[in-house]
Amino acid sequence: MVGVAYDCLANPLGAVRSTFGKAIASGSDPASFSGKDWGAVDVFRSFLYDDGGLSQVPLLNSASIRWVQPNTLVRFRGMIQDMLGNEFYVGAYKDGSVWRTNKFTDVPQFPMDSKPDMRLWERRMIYCIPVSDDGIEGSPSPKKLKENGHSSLPTPSQQSITEGTSSSVIMVPDVDRDLLPCLIKIYDCPESDLKLNEVFEFVGVFTFDSEFKEDKDVSDDFTNGFSEDVLVHLPPNKVPRLHCFIHRKLAVHDFLPCSPTIEPKPNVVKEIRESFLRHLTAVLGNDGIAANFMLLHLMSMVYSRVETVAVGKLSLNLTCLSKESAPVFGTRIGRALKNLLPFTQCISVTVDYLNTASLAPRKDYETSRLITGALQLAEGSHMIFDETRLEAGILNSVGVENARLLKTLIELQKVEYDFKFYKLDMPADIQILVLSEGKSNILLADVVLPFHPSSVASVDITAEALEAWRWYLATLRSLPHSIEPEIQKLMSLSETLQVMENDLVEARQEDRTLGTQDFSRLLTMGRLMSMSFGETSLSLEHWQMVKELERLRRERLK
Repeated sequence: MVGVAYDCLANPLGAVRSTFGKAIASGSDPASFSGKDWGAVDVFRSFLYDDGGLSQVPLLNSASIRWVQPNTLVRFRGMIQDMLGNEFYVGAYKDGSVWRTNKFTDVPQFPMDSKPDMRLWERRMIYCIPVSDDGIEGSPSPKKLKENGHSSLPTPSQQSITEGTSSSVIMVPDVDRDLLPCLIKIYDCPESDLKLNEVFEFVGVFTFDSEFKEDKDVSDDFTNGFSEDVLVHLPPNKVPRLHCFIHRKLAVHDFLPCSPTIEPKPNVVKEIRESFLRHLTAVLGNDGIAANFMLLHLMSMVYSRVETVAVGKLSLNLTCLSKESAPVFGTRIGRALKNLLPFTQCISVTVDYLNTASLAPRKDYETSRLITGALQLAEGSHMIFDETRLEAGILNSVGVENARLLKTLIELQKVEYDFKFYKLDMPADIQILVLSEGKSNILLADVVLPFHPSSVASVDITAEALEAWRWYLATLRSLPHSIEPEIQKLMSLSETLQVMENDLVEARQEDRTLGTQDFSRLLTMGRLMSMSFGETSLSLEHWQMVKELERLRRERLK
């Protein structure tokens, strides 16, 4: 609606009611607006994207909620942790001779009696947990960050990089972090648009009642019985509401603190790859082989599924870590990955943890809520499982079940949700790194590599390099790996495939223990190697690099 001035930031409901009034004045029937927008969302879409207003909308989190005013426009970034079903509400009603609307709000603006001139509409409710609780929008201010691998507290300037402005996110709610969940109310949206565990940015009207007092004698005649089961357990003084105008699914790029303007040209990608590999080598104590495998591991993702096989995953198990070396290198690796990746998590695996942890999400039918578990993570999350403190012990029934869940996750990239009366496998896409003394017996990784560090030198990182590496991982992981139709490339690919086939046959003849999983892993490594150079098809050069890496790995295993 060009030319009409609305205060979309401070008075979004004013824009909603004004556009509603104009639609009614034009002769529209209020009944026709059930599940349909009358132009209000267009106003906000124009403000946010055409006029550049998105940057002015405050990000709702546990810090900003202290000053953000109710009934103003906010945005919330979160993972869909639970689908709460639908809610009926009085969407439109007649106030005397004037039609008014309650859309995008919890409480009507004007007194409303129970009269025939009302229209019941429906909205969906989803429960989201944040994917960050502080500003990850800004670029790191210090020029350098030193990672010495020790557990000393960072200086304030270092903390702004390692904790405040990094793209690190812990997806499991943690009371110590005081992460703010949010109840999102969705209007006029197909169910297929929103799925469990997906990460979205929601923009809409913020409502929050800090003085809320539950009155069980007062019921809303226009909501279904569902609200008694669920909303009572999500009081508005504990969980804010956001009435959503616009939502969009977020990709890794959306979480980059700063998106550098870089074209993915081969020479540029190669330079960034070389500097990134040097960084990983330094973090890993000058172990170049481990750095190369870490690079491929960080490039991996599940891009398809063939029956039960998750194609594209490449989990990594670094062995030979002792109780003395694990705290040093575990800290170095953890800090490095938290600065590079959008969603990270680290779990110390012990017998006590396995016997007591809640890993699988489960349905609580008393509250009609899905209770989250440690394995309910956003797509593209990275998890470090530290087994260096795992000692001999007896697993109880919970521990046995948790060990089975971890095995299923790393092998099939699935998480089993417990709905009490049945179990449901949910697909996952989680990069898994295992740190252990010997080969893990619980988390059977695709690649097992003895870790041989030779130094513990400090690592200097420039802010520019960090931004480039984040861009590198976010961009190249999303590249399509396809075969272009040029004749020359087809001939080159055919030659490469013939060499690969011969190499695999020869490897099988030399080692009869090699099976289809080993061949599949080598093909995955070939794909990831070519992707790491920004290439969309596998070349003979990249295949030879994979063969050499595998040879060096097997030498270590001996």
